[in-house]
Amino acid sequence: MMPETPSKLQRDAARNIVTKYLNVRAGENAVIESWDHTMPMANAMVDEIRRVGGKTLHIQEDEDAWWRAIDRKQSKLLGKASAPEWAALNAADVYVHFWGPGDTDRIEKIPEKTFDEAIAWFSPWYEAARKSGLRGGRVAIGFATHGRAKQWGLNRARWEEDILRACLTDPEVTAKRGARLYKALSGGTKVRITHSNGTDLEVALAGVAPRLHDGRPHPRDKRYGPSDMLAQIPAGRIDVALDSKTADGLIRANRRTNIWWYWSDGGTLEFSGGRLTSYSFDHGGEEFARGFKNGTLGRDRTGSLAFGLNPAAEGVPNLESVELGCVTLTVGRNQQLKGTNGSSFMNWVTLAGADIAIDRTPVIRAGKLL
Repeated sequence: MMPETPSKLQRDAARNIVTKYLNVRAGENAVIESWDHTMPMANAMVDEIRRVGGKTLHIQEDEDAWWRAIDRKQSKLLGKASAPEWAALNAADVYVHFWGPGDTDRIEKIPEKTFDEAIAWFSPWYEAARKSGLRGGRVAIGFATHGRAKQWGLNRARWEEDILRACLTDPEVTAKRGARLYKALSGGTKVRITHSNGTDLEVALAGVAPRLHDGRPHPRDKRYGPSDMLAQIPAGRIDVALDSKTADGLIRANRRTNIWWYWSDGGTLEFSGGRLTSYSFDHGGEEFARGFKNGTLGRDRTGSLAFGLNPAAEGVPNLESVELGCVTLTVGRNQQLKGTNGSSFMNWVTLAGADIAIDRTPVIRAGKLL
């Protein structure tokens, strides 16, 4: 007997995204963009948007055709969206995107310049989306690829299921769960992070309002950033800018870091007098070192903290920053959070199971919110 496609879990996750995250209403126009490896979930999204009375346009990017264009050295052409795509974007109320392409082994080998040219449509896309008031979400199952699963020794189907279960989290519950932490960060000054793995780091808050990312997009909310009309799904975290001048101690990651298709593991960052003085990684340190070397002023300063709020994301690769109780420290740019660090460099490490205090008051103990 053939398995159901889309599966019940895919349909349940799509329904939760449509009704609770994106709040799609009858008569609204929605665009869904997907790749070959995310088609079942994209089809589930089409069904659920229609279920509530929405109208859909489903755009599929064919993986093989995309790579053939890369082989023909047409990366600049790929970076220019077509006129019909721009027209669809301007007419849409809702947008759902699935990450791709799916050949992560090949993505990791592609020259950075070529990849940047192929995604050059990003900036004009966000500009058009801001003007139209679009709201939407990017769904992380696109990162659950065969290549990455093989690298990490994972069962891809089970990994995708774990991501989808994290999509079932109710954003209202997430917001309530993080309310006390949000309040403490709003009025706090110093944050200390400790862990039995040797982590002991103190940083200072920048005095700007935190941002709660519960999975609901914020297309016209000035408290949020210029790209927050698209929510990252699964969601569940609080971001807050650091003052970029105060940082002393060491943080040792115990979760992977995923940046686009590149990843690192086992990161250790050490600070003194507000500056990053040393770093090392068990894997992926070359990308950090290259970006750091080429980064502009502020590359050696702390940028922000993120605190995970999603209980269904525990130990799920690519969801490290939203895992309940995890803390993520970024280095470099934080202007997107209204901080003062405008560096071209930004990278991060994530720690689970830490003790965290704000102005000496514990708010997380052994990864559990208090």
